[in-house]
Amino acid sequence: MSDPAMALGALIVVGCVLLAMFSIVDEFVLNGLLIKTLLHDPYVLHPENRLVSPSLAHPFGTDEQGRDILARVIYGTRTSIVVGIGAVTFAGVVGVTVGLVTAYYGGLVDNVGMRAVDVLLAFPAILLAIALLASLGRGFSSIILALGIAFIPLFARITRSKALSVKSEEYVTAAEVMGYPTRNVLRDEILPNCVTPIIVQATFSLAVAIIAEAGLSFLGLGVTPPTPTWGIMLSTSQEYIDSAWWYSLFPGLAIMTTVLGFNLLGDSIRDALDPQGDSGERRL
Repeated sequence: MSDPAMALGALIVVGCVLLAMFSIVDEFVLNGLLIKTLLHDPYVLHPENRLVSPSLAHPFGTDEQGRDILARVIYGTRTSIVVGIGAVTFAGVVGVTVGLVTAYYGGLVDNVGMRAVDVLLAFPAILLAIALLASLGRGFSSIILALGIAFIPLFARITRSKALSVKSEEYVTAAEVMGYPTRNVLRDEILPNCVTPIIVQATFSLAVAIIAEAGLSFLGLGVTPPTPTWGIMLSTSQEYIDSAWWYSLFPGLAIMTTVLGFNLLGDSIRDALDPQGDSGERRL
């Protein structure tokens, strides 16, 4: 891989995904056997080890209830990756569909569809997610749905913008003249030519979703304890910032490193696939 930034980003992303897969398999298939053998159980309380500083036994130290922070950071990777992938997948499917349909049909369909998108865009994504979570309640599915809805406008606008230019191409007109069903024209002729900006936006949105999940968990609106999440760990560590520096440091580094990896990968993919820089928006 000739691009060092892409190599580093890919390494971080692959590492995070592998850690997430490890924690999923370990907890739900092996009942925590591997993490207990290699480190410590991230759920079991050890009051006698309360707020122990980093050591060989506990490389990242322990929290206020004596739980191993390294084990909880590893298990917290699962939460961030699952929520990020779930939210971006939901937003991508719905947003890309809306973008394709509104661009292809135009007229009333376009006006209605894009005005609905504009309504969502009127609210900052994180505030919209907070409002939705207030109605949906806490949990994995709720936070994935809330963030997914908040991200729909990004995918819809980017897809529509690209599809508007693609639908006027001769091969699309030829497919319509030959009597191809509309769904086939959208799926086989227009969508493949919109993939580049969608992939780039998905990569950046994953990074934003991870930050958003941590922020919502920090505010007490994310997944429910005792599920390990980086945001909950940061929130709890506020009380011990003076006496236990390691408690907030390592979850914060985990968030920073993961987001950095996705951003580096997204930048490199954008530069490789779209040198002109019209792949889409990064802002929320």
